[in-house]
Amino acid sequence: MDEEYDVIVLGTGLTECILSGLLSVDGQKVLHMDRNDYYGGDSASLNLTQLYQKFRQTGPSENLNLGRDRDYAVDLIPKFILSSGELTRMLVHTDVTRYLEFKVIAGSYVYRDGKISKVPSTEMEAVRSPLMGLFEKRRAKNFFQYLQNWKEEDPATHQGLDINKCSMKDVYTKFGLEAGTQDFIGHAMALWLDDDYITKPARATVDRIILYTQSMARYGKSPYIYPLYGLGELPQAFARLSAIYGGTYMLDKKIESVNVGEDGKFTGVTSAGETVKAKKVIGDPSYFGAGQDLESGGKVRVIETGKVIRAICLLKHPIPGTDEADSCQIIIPQNQVGRKNDIYIAAVSSAHNVAAQNVWIAIVSTIVETSVPEREILPALQLLGNVLDKFVSITPLYSPTSPGTADNIYITKSYDATSHFETVVEDVFDVWQRVKGEKLVLKKREVEVEA
Repeated sequence: MDEEYDVIVLGTGLTECILSGLLSVDGQKVLHMDRNDYYGGDSASLNLTQLYQKFRQTGPSENLNLGRDRDYAVDLIPKFILSSGELTRMLVHTDVTRYLEFKVIAGSYVYRDGKISKVPSTEMEAVRSPLMGLFEKRRAKNFFQYLQNWKEEDPATHQGLDINKCSMKDVYTKFGLEAGTQDFIGHAMALWLDDDYITKPARATVDRIILYTQSMARYGKSPYIYPLYGLGELPQAFARLSAIYGGTYMLDKKIESVNVGEDGKFTGVTSAGETVKAKKVIGDPSYFGAGQDLESGGKVRVIETGKVIRAICLLKHPIPGTDEADSCQIIIPQNQVGRKNDIYIAAVSSAHNVAAQNVWIAIVSTIVETSVPEREILPALQLLGNVLDKFVSITPLYSPTSPGTADNIYITKSYDATSHFETVVEDVFDVWQRVKGEKLVLKKREVEVEA
């Protein structure tokens, strides 16, 4: 390996593949390596045999009648794409959409007082919604009209609120919104994981609600789209983009060491006894000591910030109460079940070419808060009806200990418990700015989706 590269990327998770694609388009000479013999890393999609091998070290039981192996593409990380969100902009900016087909998720639901209700997608649905009483609907209507009319440059639309300074609590109080409505707005629309946002400046929450309503208005049924054949298609599509622009890929390459010079700066990577040089390295936490004992004199590059529990559930029916939906998202706000973090359910089916006919895949996820994580997801599991089989994982979340600008080692974050990609894209923007020293600017175009 005599060539020298601008950037080596370690791991083919979605975050890393987006970055290698964008850097290749930017004219950087990129080498992308992965210890696995497949793309996707933690964000891969598995067929039925791979799923059972990973969790059980055995094949699926014939008694379950799950259909053909090749009909399955089960996501390890359950996330949907906000149709007006940053990942969509990234897909169209890079023209990666030419490698992918998308389908709208059928509905977005929120858990309230022991049952689930659809997050309204039209004014008529809002009027009929059981989420609010008659008077609360009027107050909520005033709140949403305020958001719709709000213009930064026109103080007359601010109604005496400076959302850059006042808290979201002040905004809720101004419109007299009940705690249950605040739950639904803050968690099912602004998509916050917890209630910390309430005491912070309202601007971030207002921007998130507007993004949600724009996404909802775009294709109707829900604000989310999802790639046919599973999320594992996304990293592969960005890998293709990188290859078109000269990126080099090497799978099944065990990384023996990430090397630094006497000045502490990155110099290259050693694999199978060969060393390849580069100016910078980007990689997921597993390549930088995550979950491993620190070698003598080694540097702590990543720290554990928490754990996520995920349960992949196979069903032979749609989730009860979702109007026979072929796909949906359900959010259980923390306050509804006495927790600090929300619980998410992401469900897809054969309609998305990820399962055999009449099989649904529902994935439950949340941040671990106790020593008995499986008990924490019971409120979600109870909503699913009869579960045919279940695969549970508890995964640590890692973050880098430094920005990487001092040693040219840039580490991405683990995938969190959220059911959408906005936090992944935030990480992409953050790493890009650290690597390039400038903001990533995206163009705006449209995405075609199946009905």
